[in-house]
Amino acid sequence: MHSPHDPYVRVRGAREHNLKNVRVDIPRDTLTVFTGVSGSGKSSLAFGTIYAEAQRRYFESVAPYARRLIHQVGAPAVGEITGLPPAVSLEQRRSAPGARSSVGTVTTLSNSLRMLFSRAGDYPPGAERLDSDSFSPNTAVGACPECHGLGRIHRTDEELLVPDSSLSIREGAIAAWPGAWQGKNLRDVLDALGHDVDRPWRELPAKDREWILFTDEQPVVTVHPVRAAGRIQRPYQGTYMSARRYVLHTFADTRSRALRAKAERFLTSAPCPVCGGSRLRPEAMAVTFAGRTIAELAGLPLSALAEVLSGAGAGGEETARVLTGDLLVRIGTVTELGLGYLSLDRTAPTLSSGELQRLRLATQLRSGLFGVVYVLDEPSAGLHPADTEALLGVLGRLKEAGNSVFVVEHEMDVVRRADWLVDVGPLAGEHGGRVLHSGPPEGLAQVPESATRRFLFTEDARDTAPVREARTPSGWIRLTGVERHNVRGVDAAFPLGVFTAVTGVSGSGKSTLVGQVLAGVLADRQAGEEPGPGERYCAAATGLEAVDRLVQVDQKPIGRTPRSNLATYTGLFDAVRKLFARTETARERGYGAGRFSFNVSGGRCETCQGEGFVSVELLFLPSTYAPCPDCHGARYNPETLDVTLNGLTIAQVLDLTVESAASFFAGTPAAERALTTLLDVGLGYLRLGQPATELSGGEAQRIKLAAELQRTRRGHTLYLLDEPTTGLHPADVEVLMRQLHSLVDAGSTVVVVEHDMAVVAGADHVIDLGPEGGDRGGRIVASGTPAEVADAAGSRTAPYLAKALRR
Repeated sequence: MHSPHDPYVRVRGAREHNLKNVRVDIPRDTLTVFTGVSGSGKSSLAFGTIYAEAQRRYFESVAPYARRLIHQVGAPAVGEITGLPPAVSLEQRRSAPGARSSVGTVTTLSNSLRMLFSRAGDYPPGAERLDSDSFSPNTAVGACPECHGLGRIHRTDEELLVPDSSLSIREGAIAAWPGAWQGKNLRDVLDALGHDVDRPWRELPAKDREWILFTDEQPVVTVHPVRAAGRIQRPYQGTYMSARRYVLHTFADTRSRALRAKAERFLTSAPCPVCGGSRLRPEAMAVTFAGRTIAELAGLPLSALAEVLSGAGAGGEETARVLTGDLLVRIGTVTELGLGYLSLDRTAPTLSSGELQRLRLATQLRSGLFGVVYVLDEPSAGLHPADTEALLGVLGRLKEAGNSVFVVEHEMDVVRRADWLVDVGPLAGEHGGRVLHSGPPEGLAQVPESATRRFLFTEDARDTAPVREARTPSGWIRLTGVERHNVRGVDAAFPLGVFTAVTGVSGSGKSTLVGQVLAGVLADRQAGEEPGPGERYCAAATGLEAVDRLVQVDQKPIGRTPRSNLATYTGLFDAVRKLFARTETARERGYGAGRFSFNVSGGRCETCQGEGFVSVELLFLPSTYAPCPDCHGARYNPETLDVTLNGLTIAQVLDLTVESAASFFAGTPAAERALTTLLDVGLGYLRLGQPATELSGGEAQRIKLAAELQRTRRGHTLYLLDEPTTGLHPADVEVLMRQLHSLVDAGSTVVVVEHDMAVVAGADHVIDLGPEGGDRGGRIVASGTPAEVADAAGSRTAPYLAKALRR
């Protein structure tokens, strides 16, 4: 038995995912870093085991009547964990915040700013004092009544809602309506209301078309659905919702980015004519502080807001001094984490997952909690090396407040500063899952099989690679007068036929210049549209004709449900299904390749419709997924699972890792090509059928890259990648860089936005933006070879790049 005051978290028999009966002791009140190559099992230990068990214990502690309202997480596969305090998780999850969520709401800084205006604002003569809710666009008393606090008016018309008037309603004339059952329901309701759903839209009476698209009425009618063979469908009460009402409701309230983006296609947008985009009622906008309205202050970068508040609060009344003092301390934590370029009104959907995690980290620092375990997922992701030092300071303060900080991390500068290191490996998937070292970081030097060791104890393990001769550009793309966000009046030149790295601190304008402006002008040209002055945010662009094809590889998910996976996205699944259709059993039964798809009826399990999971509706909470009670996650019906290929069913093939599948399909060219490219980008540990919902942004990006590498390349291709090394262990970075450099060697151009100085040092050309973020950034500080940029005066990147070049 361990003492109740045991200073260690002791894990015994952890078997979550690929963990192999792990036994490890981790001291509390330390900064502990979990390292290992991608897929080694470090996240399974930190999040899937330690945090999951802490969460389960919390749920077990609440009253039984409340517990039934909470989604019960399954117990992690572990024998025993002792000495485990309460835990707080700050994951790099891609949440789906709505349009009303912002930097101010995530950090609760908006609450304090509203209180400042309520208690210490300058009111017009005779005006009543307002409470803080009156300064919020998210409350009924504060929101502009015209735009309901959104700041913009969204309208639609018949041309947008019905792009093809030759179709009937049943054929899908109303393109804005949802698909699947919900769309069929609306069509059936219209049919029950007496409208002709089989007549071409243009032939319907104008009065009927107007009502169908724009009515605010929501009549309820009894629907008698058409009976499908073998299925009993009983009458039900259906409610009608016009196309305009559906689109506006979806756009304003959905938490799904995909649904919101679809709804936006059917809307035109303009600033609200009543509030001018401020989102607030006139009485709130009449109140000022330091001569500015609350909307004006919320629109300033946090660093600039701090300057305004410092000056205004210094000699004011006691109330103003106290409230501005509190705001300044809390803003200081956010700017310390390199986020001073963000404004309070910046909407949450436009933030990266790394920015969101650091905002939550800043909020936790002010929460005053102690005695808890903070479990963080790569807090350095998306951070310039200049900002990493500040991050370490914040993590140190969390520890000094009496907490334990457990961090999953790949950045070696963070690993070197850890009190305790847990290295998991040695490799990924089934070749990982063991704790190779648990102790002070210097002890890892004695563990030769660790992939982390050579990066931690040499100046740079990548110095063993042959020195690459700098390539000579074959041409240039020149952008003149770039105007977008904080990039103002910039002229930028991108060399062709070489590897270019775009660097700069967070918020300096890298993603704007590359991901929006450069990608935009190239996309316009690909679509046959020559951008004129002011289009795509630059006055002129030359050299575009040298590029035959643009490939933009981002970190957006490859799908949003368990139905999307690695095999379907890369096209590998088509080859696999054809192989199953050629087996003797399949030919005898007349099964074609379609029989082995879980996306169409026939071979799939109809209980879960081939998802392997069923959606479980939870009271007061979002729905969740549970394994299908009939197929238990196999996705197929028993007859389909009778067919085997070299002893494996289609479900068992989907359960293979990429590495195992490469051996299984050796000698099958169609499958081999896809699997080889997945191995080449370091994804051998993923399962073929692994749902898209379980993949990180970095994994999604590498899957997209692998899918692109399979294609036969014709002409000059320009690849744009946004921080491709995010979430990668240095050993995996080496693998990825070999692939990217091979694309350049084959005659393509690669442009990456990157913070990893070892990657930047190996580039042919570097463009450094800055010098700071937000309003203090947005210009090109230096450009040229890595050596030239490393010598540039005034560059925040230069000293770190010089250090990488010296290695």
